[in-house]
Amino acid sequence: MPLYLPIAGLSLDLILLLGMGLSVGVLAGLFGIGGGFILTPLLIFLGVPPSVAVGTGAAQVVASSVSGALSHWQRKNVDVKMGAVLIAGGIVGSVLGIRLQQILKSLGQLDFFIAATYVVMLGVVGSLMLIESIGSMRGAGAGALPAKRNEDHHSMLQRLPLKLRFRTSKLYVSAIPPLVIGAFVGLLTAIMGIGGGFLLIPALIYMVRLPTRLAMGTSAFQIIFITAITTMMQATQNQTVDVMLAAPLILGGVIGAQIGVQLGNRLKAEQLRLLLGLLVVGVAIRMSVDLVTPPSDPFNLTVEKEALVAK
Repeated sequence: MPLYLPIAGLSLDLILLLGMGLSVGVLAGLFGIGGGFILTPLLIFLGVPPSVAVGTGAAQVVASSVSGALSHWQRKNVDVKMGAVLIAGGIVGSVLGIRLQQILKSLGQLDFFIAATYVVMLGVVGSLMLIESIGSMRGAGAGALPAKRNEDHHSMLQRLPLKLRFRTSKLYVSAIPPLVIGAFVGLLTAIMGIGGGFLLIPALIYMVRLPTRLAMGTSAFQIIFITAITTMMQATQNQTVDVMLAAPLILGGVIGAQIGVQLGNRLKAEQLRLLLGLLVVGVAIRMSVDLVTPPSDPFNLTVEKEALVAK
């Protein structure tokens, strides 16, 4: 059943869009991510203009994150205070990201920048997660004790001022790292149309030292607010949110997120990190192939010039 998308300027199958939304929703609930880093490339692969894919992808992430965050909330996997600090930084990052997107669009470099950013960010983060999770699983399989975390707060990050007590996470750390992380994720949300969970979750685990399940739940909670703000700015300032495209994606995403949370409760933390790492690297490889592959029908200046002269 074809569905015409007025902002994107093309038609796509409704069942396909519902299936995409469902699949991304499952992943969102499973890993505590927004799923935009998967959805946006998929939309681009289907021919949706990158700027519209970014704006509409953020809209879908809002719905799937709400569904997933509610399930995490019921299981007490959300640190609201940590989420509030992340949101404060994310708002600043989102505003800067929207402005940067407008500048790149005026220069004609927005599409390339979006694709290149995906390849670099997903490739680096996914590879690091794979290395760490495989090492953890090998150590557990060999009967080795997990490495003890340093609780003496002697590292550079732990000496920073503005320390806050996060009772849910049982942490007493500086608010500066979560603020910076939130701002960076907000920037990526605006530029890439993602929730940023693929970056936020590892940062919370390895830098802030949140337990894995709390990191996933808090990530889903933070994503709701940042993607909602970003979506509104994309719609009002850049006009890149296609409601007809977002509707079936949102419907599928809300249902899928509930399924994903149920599946996530059956897997170990190391297994979740390994699966997320594989997913992130896979998307990066796919994007990099498209970035270097010559188009099948390259733009020909000579032909276009002759057509204009003939008119």
